[in-house]
Amino acid sequence: MAGSLKEFGLGIWIADGPIVTAAAGFHYPTRMAVIGLSGGGLFIWSPVELTNELRADVDALGVVRFLIPPNSLHHVFLADWQRGYPDAKVYAPPGLREKRRDILFCGELGDTPAADWADDLDQVVVRGNRITTEIVFFHRASRTVLFTDLIQHFHAGWFKGWRALVARLDLMVAAEPSVPRKFRAGFTDRRAARAALQRILAWPAERVLMAHGEPVTEDAQTFIRRAFRWLVGR
Repeated sequence: MAGSLKEFGLGIWIADGPIVTAAAGFHYPTRMAVIGLSGGGLFIWSPVELTNELRADVDALGVVRFLIPPNSLHHVFLADWQRGYPDAKVYAPPGLREKRRDILFCGELGDTPAADWADDLDQVVVRGNRITTEIVFFHRASRTVLFTDLIQHFHAGWFKGWRALVARLDLMVAAEPSVPRKFRAGFTDRRAARAALQRILAWPAERVLMAHGEPVTEDAQTFIRRAFRWLVGR
């Protein structure tokens, strides 16, 4: 069951959702973020299961205006949110329109934030990966970078049997959050990825929030540079 919202920083709240099963039976925890916009309303990043408890917490904060799946993998609960908040606008990351023809999208996510949230958030499209194209966001008020799947971290013991071995080799289980090896190998255009990362590193970040792993709450720029050392060097 999805938990209630917890304040993460100035104008941003998080909620953990249920465990979902991906390809080959790998189990993933889920996490979403709710961001209060200075112009009014709420920006929902990577929505998790919409329970009555979560809906009450969200409604207490304000009106849901935007539903944002940050890549083409994080869409499992999107239709429920659209039914629950039919007036909210849903924006599609690259590749999701083709997957979810049942969802009514009002626009595409690109390198430039929509005018409705440009005062509060910046964003970058990390292109050139065969697995998915991810939109990385930066929330200015809390100085938080929001990654979805490009950085992950699972505690030792989360996976069992042969999946535990695969997860260890993939760097999903490591000393600190890192980019899984499958995503590293998935980049067919590393020049585009480096350009996106340079934009991310230019943000005055203090924290990193990810969908699968505990947040990083200090020295975020150094952490991001370390996580992507394989791509950009030292």
